This record gives sequence, structure tokens and C-alpha cells, in this order.
Amino acid sequence: MNRVELRHIPLKAPDRFFGLRKALPPVVLMGFLLAFLLVLARLCLSVSAFSQARWPEGLLLVLATATTLVSLMRQLPGQNVLLASLVVVLTAGAVESLNSIVGIPLGPCVCGERIGRQLFCMLPWPVPLIWLVTLLNSRGLARLVLRPWRHGRNYGWWLLALTVLLTVLFDFGLQPFATKVEQYWSWKPTRLPTDWYGAPWVSFLGRGVAMLVLAAFVTPLLLNKKPVRPPPDYYPVVVWSSLNLLFFTGAVAGHLWAAAVLIGLGTLLATGLAIRGGTCSTTDAR
Repeated sequence: MNRVELRHIPLKAPDRFFGLRKALPPVVLMGFLLAFLLVLARLCLSVSAFSQARWPEGLLLVLATATTLVSLMRQLPGQNVLLASLVVVLTAGAVESLNSIVGIPLGPCVCGERIGRQLFCMLPWPVPLIWLVTLLNSRGLARLVLRPWRHGRNYGWWLLALTVLLTVLFDFGLQPFATKVEQYWSWKPTRLPTDWYGAPWVSFLGRGVAMLVLAAFVTPLLLNKKPVRPPPDYYPVVVWSSLNLLFFTGAVAGHLWAAAVLIGLGTLLATGLAIRGGTCSTTDAR
């Protein structure tokens, strides 16, 4: 009688945090949307007793950061997401700290009291988080727009270029909101005869170059190496579009019509292309 040898097949260890990773993103997103509605109501209602409060915008930024990170962790290893975030935050802090001292590479900027407490007497704590939210959500939005062509030969270059373009577009909406509506910071005059609601043009150029370098550096950490194609992730669309809607509302409330038109058209175009890219298959685009 032949003996049947049983081979011990190693089983994959169960993911203890699978349930948490699945349930946490919608909860954090709901918190972000509630904070967004709170800040939006403050802009629209203009209640004098509430208009001086600083914590709603701070809470919105924290929840936007949390939503961005937990949505990425659904498809990428947590250590990759955290390492990429650390690189962005530290680099942003270094660039902004250097700029506060010598006015390079973004231009001479002075932060006000409403932006929040400063770290090391030169860097307001929200600034690195703004860079993080801007870059990661712009990249997520670009991935959705280019999703039908993700197997193309030049997909990586197009993704990098579109990510930087979306970060600059986001900055064009942020600057009027921060300088004219909320007075978070102000820009000193430069030799250039024109600016964008106080922000010098060199600011957008310097930030675009910095975002390009950062996006190229963190891309290897944010690559999904799973063989199965992941479903489209619409969390970046919600965060990016909601914040731009906030900028649009502030521009309308402050009668900044050029900014309102640019923000409105840019948001509608980017959001529409992202939704179309998310619902379009690769074969449909060929």
C-alpha cells in the first residue's frame, strides 16, 4: 500500500487590519466633508461671531490630509505611503523655511497670525500639509484622467506633467483665497509689474519646479506593483474638487471675478476628465 505524503503548504498570514483599512477611509472622508460644509457655511453666512474662528480651516486641513493618506493605504503598503508623505512634508518645510529667510525660490512672503502657530519661528504648521494634500491629490486626479492610457509607452511622463499642472492650477486658486479672503499670508512687491492677486509669478514657477522634483522622487514609493488592476479611486477627486470649490466660493464672496472664473472652469474640466477616465476602460480609449 502506497503512502500518501502530505505536504505542508504555507498559508498566507491573515491581514489583521483589513477590516480597519476598509472601514476607516469612508469614515474619515465623511468627517472631511462635514468640516468642508462647516467652512463653506462660514464663508457664505459671514456670521461675525464665527468668522474669527481659526479651528474650522485647521480641522479641514487635518482631515484632508488624513483622507488622502488612508485612501492611498487601501491600495499601497502603509510604510510606502508614510515614507512618501514624510519626504513631501520635510522637503516642503525646508523649501518654505528657506523662502522665509531669503525669499527664494517662491518670492518674498509674510505669514499672518491667522495661518496658525509657527514651527521654529519661521514655518507655520499648516504649510507642509498643504503641500502634501496638493501633491498627492493632484497625482491621484491625474491618474484617473490618464487611466485609459495607463499601459501607454509615455504614461509615466504624462502622469508627471499632468500632476505638476494640477498642482499649479490648485495654487492659482489657493493664493487669492489665502491672501485676499482669509489673509493667511501676504506677498511683498517684486520687480515684475504684474502679479496674481498679490502672488508673484515666480511663486508659481518655483512651486511648480519643486512639485516636479518631489513628484518624480516619491513616484517609486507610490507605484502599485500588484498584478491585479485596482479599481478607480475617486477620493482624490472629492478632496481636490471640494477644496477648489471652497476657493471658488471665497473668490465670489470677495468679488475676485478673474480668480472665480479660472477656478470654476479649471475645476469643472479637471473633475469631468477624471470621472470620464475612471469610467472609461483601456480598450475604449484605443
